[in-house]
Amino acid sequence: MATAKAHTNIALVKYWGKKDQDLIIPQTDSLSMTLDEFYTTTRVSFDPALTADQITVNDQPVTGDGAARITRFLDIVRQLSGRHEFAHVDSHNHVPTAAGLASSASAFAALAGAASRAAGLDLSRRDLSRLARRGSGSATRSIYGGLVEWHRGHDDASSYADPIMEKVDFGLEMLAIMVSTGRKKISSRYGMQSSVISSPYYDSWKEVVESNMATMKAAIAAHDIQAIGHTAEENALRMHALTLSADPGYTYFNSETLSAIAAVRRLREQGINCYFTMDAGPNVKVIYDRADRDRIVDGLAQTFDRDRLVVSQAGPGIEIWDENN
Repeated sequence: MATAKAHTNIALVKYWGKKDQDLIIPQTDSLSMTLDEFYTTTRVSFDPALTADQITVNDQPVTGDGAARITRFLDIVRQLSGRHEFAHVDSHNHVPTAAGLASSASAFAALAGAASRAAGLDLSRRDLSRLARRGSGSATRSIYGGLVEWHRGHDDASSYADPIMEKVDFGLEMLAIMVSTGRKKISSRYGMQSSVISSPYYDSWKEVVESNMATMKAAIAAHDIQAIGHTAEENALRMHALTLSADPGYTYFNSETLSAIAAVRRLREQGINCYFTMDAGPNVKVIYDRADRDRIVDGLAQTFDRDRLVVSQAGPGIEIWDENN
């Protein structure tokens, strides 16, 4: 039996599209920040008495497509380890599921860590990153803390994440505006492929990401939060332009998303450096220097209740520990 804890990450430069759906190899590189406030804890044990994998999330049994996805992932672990037993999987998500807050990133990173250790594997973090990717692309980044780059690669061996700065030693913070904790109607997986196939701007997007990656890494090296925030905001808007320009067009925004964007822009007009980003969901994340935190929270509280404003700092990488049955 083994348990792992992994944190979500929010992409500052996003990938939005896969070259290989089975191996989950992306069209572009990406770069993210691991968050300390949102995480998943998962316990796995292999049991020769089982006739099928038994999976619970937040104490509720998982069936149907969700269970099949986890079993497919466990099959990869079984193949790597030479084990054949089915597994008990008990997972607790401290982040809303499928709400654009990267729940699948922490979930599959934690599952990769716990399942591989329970199966007797002792994987390096790079190999764990490769394994987690097979469950959810963004999970490849949640193996590491701080600021993390995912190299798109071209096959299973070359597509993995590396840390850029695991201990973020300057004032970078991120605040999540909890617009909605409900499940989104369009999955990231479907939305990405729709954009890849039908947006006339997709080739331009790949050029945008290449440029943004260079700008973002330079901004991180310089501890330039304004440049980090500006680049992340423009990258997010251009990613969401791909959703609007697909056929049929779709969006992850709702009216409160637009209100949150407007609130961040008002703060900026008042001279406070803060910037927004959004993943595949309505919730808005705000990037800023922690020295401005109180003013930003006070400003956003004029539009949103304070209990919907969750402050996060750069979080840690995966933790894995063995347990006795």
